[in-house]
Amino acid sequence: MPRHILALDLKDDPALIGEYRRWHRPGEVPAAVTGSIRAAGITALEIFLTGNWLVMILEAEEGFTLAAKGKADAGDEDVQAWERLMWRFQQALPWAAPGQKWVEMERIYALSEQP
Repeated sequence: MPRHILALDLKDDPALIGEYRRWHRPGEVPAAVTGSIRAAGITALEIFLTGNWLVMILEAEEGFTLAAKGKADAGDEDVQAWERLMWRFQQALPWAAPGQKWVEMERIYALSEQP
């Protein structure tokens, strides 16, 4: 089962971070957005926050790609409305490509690979 770990920053403003947290409480994310996540074959998705740093852990069915999800999202007005709203709180990482929000992280260590 493919797993992706992604990172993004929030604007370093406690009021905005609080509002961002509220938008992510159970039942606050629009049903259409949650539906698009599930329809893409994503089986588990969690976002973690410390300070203004975000990390997303995403697990998906075989065959899932971030590129295909991005393409589907680009044509979904409900998802695009959500992304515009979320961009009020988010800021790109300094090394992100132009227009890129979430940046996939590279795994550099695994305990299971250690002798």
